[in-house]
Amino acid sequence: MSIPRVEPIAVTNESTVVAEYQADTRTEQAYQSEAQLEKAFIDLLQGQAYEYLPITNETDLLGNLRNQLQLLNKVEFTDSEWDRLFTDSISSANDRMIDKTIRIQEDYIRVLKRDSGETKNIYLIDKSNIHNNRLQVINQYEAEGNYQNRYDVTILVNGLPMAHVELKRRGVDLREAFNQIKRYQRDSFWAGSGLFEYVQLFVISNGTLTKYYSNTVRETRVKESNGNERTRKTSNSFEFTSWWADANNKPILDLMSFGKTFFAKHTILNILTRYCVFTEEQLLLVMRPYQIVATERILQRILVSENSKTLGSLAAGGYIWHTTGSGKTLTSFKTAQLASQMPSVDKVLFVVDRKDLDFQTMKEYDRFQKGAANSSASTAELKKHLENPDSRIVITTIQKLSKFIEGNKDHPIQRKRVVLIFDECHRSQFGDMHSSIRKAFKNYNLFGFTGTPIFAAGASTGGNPDLKTTEQAFGDKLHTYTIVDAITDKNVLPFRVDYVNTMKTVESSADKQVSAIDTEAALLAPERISKIVNYILEHFDQKTRRNESYSIDKKRVQGFNSLMATQSIAAAKSYYQEFKKAQADLPEAQRLKIATIFSFAANEAESDGLMPEEGFEVDALDVPSRDFLESAISDYNKMFGTSFSTRSDKDGGFENYYKDLTKKLKSRELDLVVVVNMFLTGFDATTLNTLWVDKNLRQHGLLQAYSRTNRILNSVKTYGNIVCFRDLEKQTQEAITLFGNKEAGGIVILKPYGEYYEEYSATVSEFLARFATNEVPVLEDDKKLFIKLFNGILRLKNILVSFDDFKGNEILTQAQQQDCQSVYFEIKQQLIPMWPEKDSIVQDVIFELELIKQVEINVDYILDLIRKLKDSGADLNADKEIKASISRAVDSSSALRSKKDLIERFIQSVNIDANIDDSWVQFLKEQRVIELEQLIEDENLDPASTHTFVDQSFKSGSIQTFGTGLARLMPAVSIFSPAGEHEAQRGRVIEKLQNYFERFFTLGS
Repeated sequence: MSIPRVEPIAVTNESTVVAEYQADTRTEQAYQSEAQLEKAFIDLLQGQAYEYLPITNETDLLGNLRNQLQLLNKVEFTDSEWDRLFTDSISSANDRMIDKTIRIQEDYIRVLKRDSGETKNIYLIDKSNIHNNRLQVINQYEAEGNYQNRYDVTILVNGLPMAHVELKRRGVDLREAFNQIKRYQRDSFWAGSGLFEYVQLFVISNGTLTKYYSNTVRETRVKESNGNERTRKTSNSFEFTSWWADANNKPILDLMSFGKTFFAKHTILNILTRYCVFTEEQLLLVMRPYQIVATERILQRILVSENSKTLGSLAAGGYIWHTTGSGKTLTSFKTAQLASQMPSVDKVLFVVDRKDLDFQTMKEYDRFQKGAANSSASTAELKKHLENPDSRIVITTIQKLSKFIEGNKDHPIQRKRVVLIFDECHRSQFGDMHSSIRKAFKNYNLFGFTGTPIFAAGASTGGNPDLKTTEQAFGDKLHTYTIVDAITDKNVLPFRVDYVNTMKTVESSADKQVSAIDTEAALLAPERISKIVNYILEHFDQKTRRNESYSIDKKRVQGFNSLMATQSIAAAKSYYQEFKKAQADLPEAQRLKIATIFSFAANEAESDGLMPEEGFEVDALDVPSRDFLESAISDYNKMFGTSFSTRSDKDGGFENYYKDLTKKLKSRELDLVVVVNMFLTGFDATTLNTLWVDKNLRQHGLLQAYSRTNRILNSVKTYGNIVCFRDLEKQTQEAITLFGNKEAGGIVILKPYGEYYEEYSATVSEFLARFATNEVPVLEDDKKLFIKLFNGILRLKNILVSFDDFKGNEILTQAQQQDCQSVYFEIKQQLIPMWPEKDSIVQDVIFELELIKQVEINVDYILDLIRKLKDSGADLNADKEIKASISRAVDSSSALRSKKDLIERFIQSVNIDANIDDSWVQFLKEQRVIELEQLIEDENLDPASTHTFVDQSFKSGSIQTFGTGLARLMPAVSIFSPAGEHEAQRGRVIEKLQNYFERFFTLGS
């Protein structure tokens, strides 16, 4: 049975992203309140043919929804039909926000059984003809869940809320609107029929600045901030919200300008119906403007080539220059997906230049949509996919495709309409294989994606003279998004580069002894290798931020990890051996987990800086190198209990070693991997923040290698660390100029240490002149200023800690830092109450809690302090100085403040002869039982159901506030109970359970 083809897409000349936006130069002369801003925005939408509705309650919202779906589907529902449709297909009792997202993104055609017994397809949204959908706008909608809320502006599509706009007055920090939506999700989006869980897109604005993001960013962020799920920060913090822009990457920031472009009817409907990707991880990804432009330019070129008869030539293709780390894989996936749905296209071939990228791309495509693409382990499997009409998208390496063409002359696929998309279109596609592919296919469109295109000035001197540059190989440049654009938009991080051989440091520093010498023989000298390894071990914790902890896959990890780029296999071997030797006498728990990987590469780097590819073929290695690699893999096997080797067999061979090493790098199970060329291009790991470089890099290779470190993870990771043991300063500036512009250096590379330290010193001086570190200011304006100045100190310190010169030059002492943090949290508690109904949210104060956490005291620190004091014979209860130091440390920690009473009671109860760790575990067990029993008694909960619910919550890592588990533990409702009493108790019980869970779960009990 063949797989049915999806509905064909309609490609039009109506671009989703405006080509060039000229902002209105008029500015508001008078103060504009939030209400005035809201009215102006709604007036704008009405001018763009949105219908305004004065709907503020669910009854009217449901009535309008019924009417809109009748209009869209050209049908009249009977009351029973509407009840069935609503209950079965729109708002089922057990629906989650994710279920509603799936309904809009994938399952938007619902089947209604009519009263007559017939069935009819009911569309919730029309994706084939977007202008059949009707847009309406409402404001000040009132919802009551745990608490009563009123929402600013909501966009209805066919009656369903699908975009929500949260406004703040001009001058208020944009993150406060982000936090407001987080509170709505917690308190009321789920209330009533839960229709607001259909919202796919959120827009936040203070009039001056405007950003957008998806609904799963919101929901997952709420879970993370509540501490209910111990997960790594992904795309769920404010850092991952997106700017809108025109096709030239000029940001469109002002709310009115944003409204004219993003909320143009065809734009918002295109984004909702075509430019969202709902992943297998149940995350909704909304494409950024430059990704949409690139996709549409390719689709337009495919369409134009049919009419202009340019198929099979460069005029039918082109290339996309989007910098490394900007999301090219998502762009290429959406392009391939939409191109494959065009009626005239028979097959889309996505071509990569290395086997490891074949594996990575297939994994990413499967993440975007399971089964959307087909990869091939062999040429025979590739042939099968090419001959299968249901295999619409095929991923292959250029080597396999070239081999297929060579062995299948005049195959039918070569006469069919094929779209070829090349990933990272570098030198490997510029040779004989590229030419043979173009000769074989007759009706093709050829497109390339690259982060570092090859221009005439940087082209190599050898090879085919007609295939020197990216333009010669692929045709016109269709769109550009440079590293400068990406860093300005905060889609990737800037670099912080240390040239160790040229650093001015004190005489005793090891840096001065590490010199970059011109000859490779001298560069491989054992003394030099030893000094570099010692330098890395000495600075590893500092560069990779080992004092910062976070969670990946529900496991706590410390800091980030790194790659070591070496010039040759001989160098990689020397470094790996020296690391082993330097750590041999350390206890296993203190050793860095280090691995190495390399294979045969025939050539040195080209003049354009492109690095030779390393495949999975290790047979070409000389015997000593292969034996060494076998020994290194054996070390890896001992470290992780695996059984890999350099063999080429299916399960335990070299390819699976590569895949396992990739996985462990991404999950932060490895600290450092020594490489030659592998992982320096095409590899993404957000946990990687440092590249140690003892390798000649330039142009493409340099920027590709540096870019392994600059993926966004959270607000603690603010730049990628590059530590060069060769003088690459000139090459770095040349590469940044080539792929950015001549002014790009100040954007792509962080400022010198002295500039940051001067700002840090001035900020601390102003802070200390105004405030005592251990006193809470009385006036509200002083409290705000305290937060503002201390935030500045935190941000600057977060950058400075990776500079060697900062060590020993911190101005605030540890005690002062802890006192400041204590005051910081006390102010937060005073200014921001737990629930928003108290109307005392301070809208212009933002707390940098993620930066606080990186210098935070944890329970291990406190227990270690108690252990040391006990071992010294001190009386923990009698010594006031000891109690004060422990109290100060606890007060400075956001995680421990709410547990201060537990720690103090533990100190009072601890036996001088007992083991501290065992006593702490036993103490927590007893306290957990006591406090849960008290909660059960206070709220009259069912004891057995409550214990089961809590035990399950501790196993899963979260409190589940929906479903039957919570209902079972609640007391029976009396028919005489006042209206709303049960809901009020339910909200109170949820709050108490969450507080109980957070109190004990974070202590590891």
